[in-house]
Amino acid sequence: MRTSDWVWILACISFAFTRAFSEDSELGSARVVFQTNYGDIEFGFFPDVAPKTVEHIFKLVRMGCYNTNHFFRVDKGFVAQVADVVGGRTAPLNNEQREEAVKTVVGEFSHVKHVRGVLSMGRYADPNSASSSFSILLGNAPHLDGQYAIFGRVTKGDETLRKLEQLPTRQEGIFVMPIERISILSTYFYDTEGENCEQEKSMLRRRLAASTIEIEKQRMKCFP
Repeated sequence: MRTSDWVWILACISFAFTRAFSEDSELGSARVVFQTNYGDIEFGFFPDVAPKTVEHIFKLVRMGCYNTNHFFRVDKGFVAQVADVVGGRTAPLNNEQREEAVKTVVGEFSHVKHVRGVLSMGRYADPNSASSSFSILLGNAPHLDGQYAIFGRVTKGDETLRKLEQLPTRQEGIFVMPIERISILSTYFYDTEGENCEQEKSMLRRRLAASTIEIEKQRMKCFP
């Protein structure tokens, strides 16, 4: 069997383990999709594990704050980290977005383990300094358990994460960073408890609304 075949099998086993583990922490019905230039990543939230964090991140998503942001860090087998929206976007934040984006949330540390696929908040030394940057775990990291707030997990898009892990990187201090920008082109959200037709229409409306807002911002910036 080729080495690439073993890599694929191990990745599948790892992701299956992550999904099985997550039964211990129940996902809410909300789903968020990040549409990147390498594919989509969908995730859900653990509202019973980290309610304040979930509320904050989901509000930023609904306000369109992650549109035009990027993954500034991809450390194979460890994490893919989303940049803070204040400095990571190519489109400027409006006043309402900025007001929400600079807020911090209390550190909601829990029993949930750092395994592949979970979402974990980034922070500084202050345990209550988490804002909008978060990591998607690309492997198991038990040394992070109880130190960083886990608030959700990936539900679709492991193939996209594997693409990101294969990209060329460079080392900057403690960070392993992609050489080319991994853009979050747009985002949208939906509820898994909604009826299919209404869900699809709602998703389309949100995609169009998010795109329209960003296009108008760029138009006003470039052609005042």
